[in-house]
Amino acid sequence: MAWLSEDFGNPSSVHGFGRKARQGVEDARDRVAAAIGASPAEIVFTGGGTEADNLAIKGASHKLRGNGNHVITTSFEHHAVLDSFEWLRGQGFETTVLPVPESGVVDPAAVGAAVQPSTLLVSVMAVNNEVGTVQPVSDIVHAVKAANPNTLVHTDAVQALGKIPVDVHAWGVDLAAFAAHKVGGPKGVGALFVRSSVPVEAVIHGGGHERGLRSGTINVPGVAAFGIAAEVAAKEVHESAERLLALRTKLLDGISATIPDARLNGDLDRRVPGNLNVSIPGTEGETLLLLLDQAGIACSSGSACQSGAVDPSHVLLALGVPRELASGSLRFTLGRGSSEDDVDVVLSILPELVRKARAAA
Repeated sequence: MAWLSEDFGNPSSVHGFGRKARQGVEDARDRVAAAIGASPAEIVFTGGGTEADNLAIKGASHKLRGNGNHVITTSFEHHAVLDSFEWLRGQGFETTVLPVPESGVVDPAAVGAAVQPSTLLVSVMAVNNEVGTVQPVSDIVHAVKAANPNTLVHTDAVQALGKIPVDVHAWGVDLAAFAAHKVGGPKGVGALFVRSSVPVEAVIHGGGHERGLRSGTINVPGVAAFGIAAEVAAKEVHESAERLLALRTKLLDGISATIPDARLNGDLDRRVPGNLNVSIPGTEGETLLLLLDQAGIACSSGSACQSGAVDPSHVLLALGVPRELASGSLRFTLGRGSSEDDVDVVLSILPELVRKARAAA
């Protein structure tokens, strides 16, 4: 709150107010860097995870275009990545979108096999945002570098921080995107890890802020809050995982007992502890979502409404989930405020809501 009221200076200004704001930004940069195992000089603040992904993918690919024309990703990435690759394709880049197995865990060997002498960049997310599966990032990096040591590796790590230990240097990635709101910080703030010496071209031009990689006056209150949130999330990651795993186990066991034909989507063991994604045959996810919302339970459907049409999740379809099951999916996310009582409430009313949803289908 102090950065919104008392210490309101522009961090690019040289007067005292500006210098104090700049110190707040640099303190936050130190905190974010420490939370992900990076150097503060390798952190670029952005307006969110989507912008960080765009900067990494578009900026690095364009900067290196003289060395090749090929980029690789997977079919179950966040749209921030997939749409950036589609944009690159429109710019004349050759794009490869690899299929993913039913487990939702990418095979490093398959990624390495797709790398060519002309491959500039590979992007594979650290944790899938819908099914929560954790990817073998360091193994993917090793496979890519073995095939072409000049190929950069980017990971969308937005869903990783605070859920699993994050160490970008141990992973070996060249670029990694993060978002404040996924660790309890404010929405509209993100960060991109750019390994030292990795070339990236700016995609937003102006005053040359953030070492010339992201122009625009820095959101000091948001960045300061991101720093604190990242620090807390990294410190509590193991304790949080143990608690959330117990809650998720109870939730899954209860759903399996009362709705025996419910299907788990994605590998159960290689998954962040707070994620549970299930498909319930004979239902529409949107119907279930609305019924749950009316009961005061906030969760997500695997469906997304685009242009008035409800389409199944592209992530579930990429995993080979049949279209009718993908349409009846629910994603339960357990977090810092979730309790055993919350799980009990869900389990007490979900069977009746499923009955209603099936009757309406």
